[in-house]
Amino acid sequence: ALSATLATAADVRQLLSASADARLLREAVQEIDPVDEARALIDANVGDAHAQALRSERDPRLAAIHEAIDTDRALIAGLERDERERTGIRSLKVGYNKVFGYYFEVSHANRRPVPDDFERKQTLTNAERYTTPTLKAAELRIAAGEERLATLERELYVALVEELGGCVARIRATAGALATIDALQALATVAAEQRYVRPRLLDAPGLRIEAGRHPLVERGLAPGDFVPNDTLLSDERGRVVILTGPNMAGKSTYLRQVALIVLLAQIGSFVPADEADIGLVDRIFTRLGAHDDLAHGQSTFMVEMLETATILNHATERSLVVLDEIGRGTGTEDGLAIATAVVEHLAEHVGALTLFATHFRELSHLAERHPNVRALQTAITRHDGAIVFLHAIVPGVADSAFGIEIAQLAGVPQQVIERAQAVAPAALAVALPAFSSASAMAGDRVIAELLTLDIASTTPLEALNQLADYQRRLRLAAVEPVGPRALVAEERRDFGRAD
Repeated sequence: ALSATLATAADVRQLLSASADARLLREAVQEIDPVDEARALIDANVGDAHAQALRSERDPRLAAIHEAIDTDRALIAGLERDERERTGIRSLKVGYNKVFGYYFEVSHANRRPVPDDFERKQTLTNAERYTTPTLKAAELRIAAGEERLATLERELYVALVEELGGCVARIRATAGALATIDALQALATVAAEQRYVRPRLLDAPGLRIEAGRHPLVERGLAPGDFVPNDTLLSDERGRVVILTGPNMAGKSTYLRQVALIVLLAQIGSFVPADEADIGLVDRIFTRLGAHDDLAHGQSTFMVEMLETATILNHATERSLVVLDEIGRGTGTEDGLAIATAVVEHLAEHVGALTLFATHFRELSHLAERHPNVRALQTAITRHDGAIVFLHAIVPGVADSAFGIEIAQLAGVPQQVIERAQAVAPAALAVALPAFSSASAMAGDRVIAELLTLDIASTTPLEALNQLADYQRRLRLAAVEPVGPRALVAEERRDFGRAD
């Protein structure tokens, strides 16, 4: 195999020496060394697939052992004919197996009195097996010859490998060059067959992808069925995208295709897009899907938070961060609070290029507050009472998660679907009363306190502190929807002051 590979390497070198223009290919060609002396040594000592492992003619000792073994095997083959004539048993035949070695087999139906020198070796249901001094001696000579042959071949093989050892560095260099060429050829083939384009690699961070596609998902669809999407992350247009939309609408596909396009670009590949400007990133961080590690005592939410912590602690402004559903593994209030804080931290402190897919539509308010954050959604429409996924990424915020509709598509019993539709408004009213009225409630409290404030007896420092407290509470209510737990905390603060 090594000899054949080196012979092919010579052909590859000749082909690319005449046609390769790319610098990386030319460098790889310079590393290809067919190592002619290694090939010659192998071919001289090792036979082909239909010959002996090592060529007998290279060593007279090998030739002598092979000749002796062949002579004894020919002798055994001739014994079958000779013993048939001597015994008159026409059904007698010579056989061999690894357990009992060589034997003469005579069927019970055709058995006659066997000669005295026939020694019973094995009894079968329909036959007897024998050996003779002549057969036994030939078998012993063959076994001894094969043992000597194996020992000698091991010695000669070790010597051959040691002799080839002087060529190891050159062989490894050739292998590395061929591997590089093979990888480039594979990427080039995919680029040509799947209409990839050459990206522009930029030192400044940012992404501009026109009509980007998922390299694997589109392969599973009919030509033209995959819906491409644009991506724009920059200092001017915002480095953080909050992507909302129902399940199955394409959020995860979009996130992963962007990460894969960046990865492909940075390994030197063309990318599945119409056009792409890719700012070099130091790392790609992902938190995708839901899984646990129960063997180590880690729940799904704990794994989610561990991955999130790793990202927040190690991402930089040169990183690409892809987050899919942060905060969904815990209660709605805590989950929304965590998701909000994560987005704010990425936007205000880390500055990484970030795609954040979520069902928390409330996070879209961050796009109004932070110039570094944009809100996008997966486009859907309705047709004959059913939702239709357009798989297009467009500006805006999703109107609904369409969870009940997705459940219906999945085959959940219609009785369950109808019940869910009936209780949905009530459940929403119970679960989210504070979200819809948080700002109004906070404003009413601030106004009530302001009307009762004794300004005449308030020092300038106390007035400034009170104003700062009012401002903090109003901002909190305007930006972060306040849940029941936050309202309880607000009540406790009021109680503490009153006390």
